[in-house]
Amino acid sequence: MSLSRTQTWLLFAALVIIVLLVNLPIISTVLNSLRSTEDLFSSRSFSLNDLSFDNYFYVSQRTKFWQFFGNSLLVSVSAAILGVILSSLAGYALSRYQGLIISSYSRILLMIQMFPLILAIIPLFILFRNLSLINNPLSVILIYTVANLPFATWMFKSFFDGIPRELEEAAAVDGCTPLQGFVRIVLPLAGPGTIAVAIFAFLLAFNEFFIANVFLRNEVNMTLPVGIQIFTQQYGSDWGSLMAAATMTMLPTFFLFLFIQKYMLYGAIGTGVKG
Repeated sequence: MSLSRTQTWLLFAALVIIVLLVNLPIISTVLNSLRSTEDLFSSRSFSLNDLSFDNYFYVSQRTKFWQFFGNSLLVSVSAAILGVILSSLAGYALSRYQGLIISSYSRILLMIQMFPLILAIIPLFILFRNLSLINNPLSVILIYTVANLPFATWMFKSFFDGIPRELEEAAAVDGCTPLQGFVRIVLPLAGPGTIAVAIFAFLLAFNEFFIANVFLRNEVNMTLPVGIQIFTQQYGSDWGSLMAAATMTMLPTFFLFLFIQKYMLYGAIGTGVKG
């Protein structure tokens, strides 16, 4: 049953209203970041003439925002790269090999994925303190990598399951070792899946607050979510600058989410070798 033109426009209008309502906090944050703190508290009306980028200049030039941003990039990119390497190898093993050890490992992955990470915070804090890794980005990089491994491993397994084994057998006939076949054949074919896993791992590390707040107490090493919390303490009444910092923090996540959409629907690869 096809919709009439009027019904189509009504449906479109309803969807626009729903999108605006869902994203109202984000829209409000962006608009308020273009207003001074005095205007936020003294004026109930909204005028385009009052908009300015003073808050962004203040955040960029007179705060440690870019230092926090660099720390977040370092932690997120490192965790994403390390997570992709480890989870791709584990996912390939689950996809291609069978046995007691492999099946036990897959069950352990499911158990780990259900385990709340917050229960391990105190033991991890004691461990990293003994290793002198508190206030060291390496501590949160390792935790983010381990926390993302179960999900990333199962994602890679589903990607590798769609790649025909005959391609690896043909590569073995040509003299490739199993590792060479994985690196030269399987991994390039799972390129969209690899990018999707990497972006998921990046976003998890970039937006995470609790773990970074526990292990990175030194302002020099703080990531953006923790650094913005410091904003409310040091510049508690300057809500305009806080909104500007929050808006700038959202931008990498926003653009990465737009970028990842094309890789979300990873179609099964057609049979490379006809039997």
